[in-house]
Amino acid sequence: MPRLAADIPAALSLLTRLPMRHADFGRGAAAAWAWPVAGLVLGGLGAVAIAIAAASGLPAAASAGIGLAVVTFLSGAMHEDGLADTADGLWGGWTRERRLEIMRDSRIGSYGVLALVFVTGLRWVALTALVTAGVGGPALIAAATLSRATMAPIARLPQARTDGLSAGTGRPTPSACLAGLVLALCTAILLFGPPGLVPALAAVTAAMALGFLAHVKIGGQTGDILGATQQMAEVAAFLALAAMLG
Repeated sequence: MPRLAADIPAALSLLTRLPMRHADFGRGAAAAWAWPVAGLVLGGLGAVAIAIAAASGLPAAASAGIGLAVVTFLSGAMHEDGLADTADGLWGGWTRERRLEIMRDSRIGSYGVLALVFVTGLRWVALTALVTAGVGGPALIAAATLSRATMAPIARLPQARTDGLSAGTGRPTPSACLAGLVLALCTAILLFGPPGLVPALAAVTAAMALGFLAHVKIGGQTGDILGATQQMAEVAAFLALAAMLG
């Protein structure tokens, strides 16, 4: 139990910029079951921001944008950074070595810019529709939780490089992956009832597709791939919810 209790601050310190003074960084991938808890916290704070914005009379698009901004800044935009690097690397290089080299480069290329524009735009449009439908807060919580749960199974792919954040974090155990997915699924069902299975399935499908692509192109995963996984799973969950409730 003490170790399990230590996993939540460890997950928050890894996936957010929230101050965690006594986080056990050594837990690494052992805390992967708690990654969706980080999403639950971030999504909850974003949902509060949406509620305040809506109560202030702001339109749905502005409320949705504020909610996304809160989640993005509190996570340090690390997943967005991973999405941009992944897009540049997987599509900008012709060999495994060149793709990994591009992904390590801090400069952003055209593929990265386009990925950020399209994915952020789709998230914003879908969340705006969900705010209009009166479920923007719950949708943000569900998507943030589900998308971070999907990172753990992808983190079980072989390490594409021997250094970096993912290599330092390690590979989660199957039980940690399963626990995180069950936790996220229960959250989605609690918020939306049985239809919560729809965004969960969409998020897992998007994560698996990206994981397969990464395995083919670079032989495994990196921290950038995990960040991109979160973004792709989140946008898939938003779109599924918007289609289901629209």
